[in-house]
Amino acid sequence: MSEAALDLQAQAAKLDARDELRAKRAEFVLDDTVYLDGNSLGALPANVPERVADVISRQWGALRIRSWDESGWWTAPERVGDRIAPLVGAGRGQIVVGDSTSVNVFKALVAAVRIARGAGDGHPDESGGGHQDGGRDEIVVDATTFPTDGYIAQSAARLTGCRLIPVAPADVPGVLGERTAAVLLNHADYRTGRLHDLPGLTAAVHAAGALVVWDLCHTAGALPVGLDEHGVDLAVGCTYKYLNGGPGSPAYLYVRRELQDRFDSPLPGWNSHAEPFGMRPEFEAAAGAVRGRVGTPDILSMLALEAALDVWDGVGIDAVRAKSLALTDFFLRCVEAYVPEGRVEPVTPRAHAERGSQVALRCEGAGDVMKRLIEQGVVGDYRAPDVLRFGFTPLYVSFADAERAARVLARTLD
Repeated sequence: MSEAALDLQAQAAKLDARDELRAKRAEFVLDDTVYLDGNSLGALPANVPERVADVISRQWGALRIRSWDESGWWTAPERVGDRIAPLVGAGRGQIVVGDSTSVNVFKALVAAVRIARGAGDGHPDESGGGHQDGGRDEIVVDATTFPTDGYIAQSAARLTGCRLIPVAPADVPGVLGERTAAVLLNHADYRTGRLHDLPGLTAAVHAAGALVVWDLCHTAGALPVGLDEHGVDLAVGCTYKYLNGGPGSPAYLYVRRELQDRFDSPLPGWNSHAEPFGMRPEFEAAAGAVRGRVGTPDILSMLALEAALDVWDGVGIDAVRAKSLALTDFFLRCVEAYVPEGRVEPVTPRAHAERGSQVALRCEGAGDVMKRLIEQGVVGDYRAPDVLRFGFTPLYVSFADAERAARVLARTLD
């Protein structure tokens, strides 16, 4: 083994010894694989199987219908939402869990347009103009967004009679104006891991009298978000990445408290009714974040997620962010030391303020390279046409993992 490799392994050992989150690794089901795909599917928290077994055998099997009350099934969407709230900088009572990210993007974006036009419960918009005539007829969307968000934005634009304006996040302030109703943005680019300026862009959208919807799928659980602090209007996110909720675990919807009485969902359901068991033909929206509910919640996935969130007990999101940056910095150093020059090109920003919790490397034949890495016990993923993605989940990824991944990558490319 080379002197450089021995030196980096020694550094990794020292960093791991000083890691204040190192004990969290034991709370996950892991093996000898270097798992760097938590930005697609988080690892299984070790307490989840037993909790899910109880939900199935006792709550469903023995209590049956009584569990809606006795086991707290009915209140789970808000209760689990309150568990997620501190991880995204939100106060209680503003997050409801349920449905998929795509469904929640649709609900949030259409509701944002309705609020901006003053249509939500007949209230004027916050800018004072009201726009009851529908004058705000433009939706701005992140042109680099995950495809589904773009599809949803197109559909929402058709439904609301808006024109869709796709632009890069950095260019958003230049297209805002009196006609802007809503803006849909990703907090981090899913390909490159670039972190966008949530505080600055939110302020710019508000200055134009519009509302902003943030997609937090690639940042919640990896870094501070500050929804309340920065006055974000609406936000959505998945729970199966850095929150480790399991495959297909339900997404969440954040509605800022001051907007909740004007949140006019395009998907009203019996679960969002003020009197859900009244079975009345007329819809009357419930108070608060409950308006974000639609139909019967997916209880098995919901309660698996609730159990998974136990790993966050006693964890501060600032400590998570500090380790995330240290891990990605160290991995990049190892890549530079091990990988022959010119074989990969980092596309993730070097600046901490612009980096999420993943490292993306442009690489010729990336799809085949990733297959070979996985065969050697280093699991990341690939995005067309030429990007290797490595996600760093601070709760269970070690510095030794980062060093080994870079070393195996170099060997694979040699």
